[in-house]
Amino acid sequence: MTTIDDLISRARAFRSTSFVQKQPLYDQLVRDGQAPKILMIACSDSRVDPSVIFDAEPGQIFMVRNVASLVPPSSPDEGCHGTSAALEFGVRALGVEHVVVLGHGHCGGIDALLDGTKGDDPTSEFIGPWLSCATGVCDQVVEDMPQASHAERARRLEYETVRMSVRNLMTFQWIAERVSKGDLSLHGWHFDIAEGVLSDVGESGDPVRISG
Repeated sequence: MTTIDDLISRARAFRSTSFVQKQPLYDQLVRDGQAPKILMIACSDSRVDPSVIFDAEPGQIFMVRNVASLVPPSSPDEGCHGTSAALEFGVRALGVEHVVVLGHGHCGGIDALLDGTKGDDPTSEFIGPWLSCATGVCDQVVEDMPQASHAERARRLEYETVRMSVRNLMTFQWIAERVSKGDLSLHGWHFDIAEGVLSDVGESGDPVRISG
């Protein structure tokens, strides 16, 4: 288990080794600013680090992480919308060319959805309301798979929430406009932790392996 002292030791090691080696890159990123071509919405799960999966260098991926890799539909109001704010900055300010929703296997958020953690759960202050945007998709999976095991339903729901999130991206006017002009592409991917397999979930049907 990593402790705070471990983190401090690793930060010191990074400063004296990797940072020194890549300092010209960091200098350039400070001087010129960031200009990533890819925005990725991934899960907060500690086992799924996109920078590790894609061997990404600093400045290459504008990262958004939340519980279960969800994108809620556009709902501009006076509330705090972290994922939507990051999308707006990445798409409108940075001008990314691709938005990737990255779901993953054995997701705790997906398990919570299947176990009934939703917007009206009195035991959850924030997770239940956050997951509620996927309640309809979850209910549909359960209805379509009445005899399936929890694991089978979870895998299907992992795919379907990615598809839902990609659809929800199109509810943001400034995303839909850029997609219609061909300036922005949307992708729905799934990473299997146990197998290391990356797949494109598409709009429906069986996912197609990208790697692994």
